[in-house]
Amino acid sequence: MQKLIERAEKISNEIAVTLNSEAFYLQAVVIVVAVMLGWMLGVFILRRVRVFREEPQPGVLEDLRWSIHRASALVQPLTAAIMLEIATVFAIEEIGVVWLIKAAQGVAFIFLAYCFAKHLLQDTTIIALLKWIGLPVAILYSLGWLTDVTQYLDSISFDVGNIKLSVYTILRALVFGIVLFWLGRISNTTGERIIRTQEALDPGAREVVAKLFEISVFVVIFLLLLNVMGIDLTALAVFGGALGVGLGFGLQQIASNFISGIIILLDRSLTIGDYIQLEDGRTGTLRELSMRSATLETYDGKVIMVPNEKFITT
Repeated sequence: MQKLIERAEKISNEIAVTLNSEAFYLQAVVIVVAVMLGWMLGVFILRRVRVFREEPQPGVLEDLRWSIHRASALVQPLTAAIMLEIATVFAIEEIGVVWLIKAAQGVAFIFLAYCFAKHLLQDTTIIALLKWIGLPVAILYSLGWLTDVTQYLDSISFDVGNIKLSVYTILRALVFGIVLFWLGRISNTTGERIIRTQEALDPGAREVVAKLFEISVFVVIFLLLLNVMGIDLTALAVFGGALGVGLGFGLQQIASNFISGIIILLDRSLTIGDYIQLEDGRTGTLRELSMRSATLETYDGKVIMVPNEKFITT
């Protein structure tokens, strides 16, 4: 009991010394100045950028402009966090200690994450990710323990072939994977909506461009995720070439239907509503044309799925 009392007195004395030190008050002044400058910079940006200042009117890219408008709630917390980061660099050179500024910066990041979740997010997965991952990371950063924790997690590793994986790498890949695929889904939805509203393109060309855009988005996300995991893409090229040859033989029919779908959409040989008779005598009206197959509806209400290759080769 006596040891606990002595330890508590020692800690209280250290806290008292810290709170009465010149470095503590200098850091407090730097925090106040940085937050005020960041807040003023945020006000300046909000007043100067029209999409932040005024509600978007109906028109082109209305959803995107509304998202940017809602993001105005993040401007001031973001500028304050940036100014605190600049203040950290200044304090290291002039004061020598930055623990209080780091704590303030952690609080700023927590507040930024709260504003982001409140004003922009509707996906429960991302909100849970911020709650259970983002908040602890911000707290560890503010306490100065983030580097030690990441180094410890990185030390717990194992080898899979020539690839070295650690707990930190797997967690980082999981978090970034969720975020990247969430961003990819939003980008894909927005991009396809923009492409399908381009009146200069005919409906078939719009569908081709939209599908190619979707494929491109997720290929980029996959490559970024491999890079986050630390997998060498050059070493993966040989494996990818061999895999491509195997898939070329195994998925030849799927590739043929995909390319046939592109040809049909580009040359506009088929359009929705066409009456089609197949070589086996079945007839129907074209209701849907995808990149892999066409959907025919017969007069008795049946649905026939026809591979796109049939329209090119027969």
